[in-house]
Amino acid sequence: MSETTYTVTGMTCDHCVRSVTEEVGKIDGVTGVRVDLPTGAVTVTSSQEPEVADVRAAVEEAGYELTA
Repeated sequence: MSETTYTVTGMTCDHCVRSVTEEVGKIDGVTGVRVDLPTGAVTVTSSQEPEVADVRAAVEEAGYELTA
């Protein structure tokens, strides 16, 4: 089991959190997504660490930007 935290910018409300959670949750192997709105921290739990490019694409699909 892997847990990785990323930083996402542009989220301002609960709808943002739901959008990011939904899109990142679609990545193969992801078993959980926690978003901390005030800090922009998105913690992804998965069977193996997802490719950063996949996480970036999911975050961008939701309409936000992965910064770290």
